[in-house]
Amino acid sequence: MAKVEAVGIRPGNLLEWDKRVWRVLKSYHVHVGGRGGAFMQVEMKDIEAGTKTNQRFRTEDKVERAYVDPREMQYLYQDGDLYVFMDKENYEQLSLPAEFLEGQAGYLLPNTDVQINFYNGRPIGVELPPSVVLTVVDTEPGIKHSTATTSFKPAKMETGIIVQVPPFVTAGEKIKVDTAEGTYMERA
Repeated sequence: MAKVEAVGIRPGNLLEWDKRVWRVLKSYHVHVGGRGGAFMQVEMKDIEAGTKTNQRFRTEDKVERAYVDPREMQYLYQDGDLYVFMDKENYEQLSLPAEFLEGQAGYLLPNTDVQINFYNGRPIGVELPPSVVLTVVDTEPGIKHSTATTSFKPAKMETGIIVQVPPFVTAGEKIKVDTAEGTYMERA
């Protein structure tokens, strides 16, 4: 089994912890001044029982990554509450329910390549590409001659998710979005 430092834990990772396999839903680094040190706050879901827990790991802790069978797949389309993927090797299709994706569906466009991890022959997690290009469908009007500033405004993407974008971004533009953090990266 491979170990990963806690500071390297990202959403979508699969970990073996407390004799169970967990899918990481959220993770963020917290730095406490003084002697408190830094730690990773991780929200994860047990893939067998479906229970969620929040766990705090010191940044230097080593956590066991679960052994999984990764398969390269392509997202095809949504059919009601099901998301349909195709295995790129044998062209078999796999349908996954919306709750399986837990906040990742907003980054899926048809023909997006993803990695689906299997554990004991069943799908347990979807790993998205590091970034995706999405089209802004609705946002406040852009401000002419805006330069990079610290202010952001909400923008609705074509998939329905809301991303905070700089003031110069307008509806109809394509932007690159970080799938791990859900943040604006740059214009596409």
